[in-house]
Amino acid sequence: METNILLESGTNELEVLEFSVGGNFYGINVAKVKEILTMQPITPIPNSHPCVEGMFMPRGDIITVMNLFEILGFEHESSISDMLIITNFNNLHIGFHVEQVMGIHRVSWKDIVKPDVTINTNGTGMATGIIKHGEKLILILDFERIVEDICPETSLRVSEIDALGDRQRSEVPIIIAEDSPMLSAMIRDSLGKAGYTNLKLCNNGKEAWDMICTLKKNNGIQYGMKLLITDIEMPEMDGHRLLRLVREDEALKDVPVVIFSSLINEDMKRKGEQLGANAQVSKPEIGDLVHIIDELVGYNND
Repeated sequence: METNILLESGTNELEVLEFSVGGNFYGINVAKVKEILTMQPITPIPNSHPCVEGMFMPRGDIITVMNLFEILGFEHESSISDMLIITNFNNLHIGFHVEQVMGIHRVSWKDIVKPDVTINTNGTGMATGIIKHGEKLILILDFERIVEDICPETSLRVSEIDALGDRQRSEVPIIIAEDSPMLSAMIRDSLGKAGYTNLKLCNNGKEAWDMICTLKKNNGIQYGMKLLITDIEMPEMDGHRLLRLVREDEALKDVPVVIFSSLINEDMKRKGEQLGANAQVSKPEIGDLVHIIDELVGYNND
């Protein structure tokens, strides 16, 4: 799929692919979309999850297909007019069975409304954002959460932290920008087990940037942040925009920044490198994240 947004850096914009399921309108970040296909013959997988429709093999690659009608609770009879959105995130290639694909909208993260607690109670909802487009609302679905609920082994590999054993405590101040309450808690707990206890959690890039600016003004940034960890997809301000602001600030330009995201593919890696990320880690690899933090802050467990 051709898209210009991947060629730009730190614009705080994204492209959203709009599609329908059960007559309702949903969206997915184009950066997660590998291709769009008309409905293909699907081979069922015995004893699989009810939401896993089966698999097919385009060009020699086996792709698992998940049925979004089933996931979202809609009755549906498959039709030859249905579509498959083939995605790539968390180092996985997964197809999602949808009704129609409408097109692509370019929007700013500032214009995406984060669902409140009535929609996303305790962070358990499937929508990460809402876009108003004309007279209709488009819900951006949390595809990582959808896949994790069906395949829990795709979540953060916290067992990797247990394998590190006992480690010394470190008071190195680290700021983390992550909009998912569940993932934020898991990252906090995992890094805590790994010895990092001075963690400041922010819900998005804007909140992290405001905190960084306050630290810089009050105490000098060297006392309040030795490392920044950021997701990419976040409302108000995404991780790439946050990274760009950090690198453009004379007082901050040398602060290590790690991107920890499900969107670590080749295109996004190049974008992160252009913006000056010190490291980029795919979200399941929490053990790799700890090793990279160790290197960047000079952690010594001797």
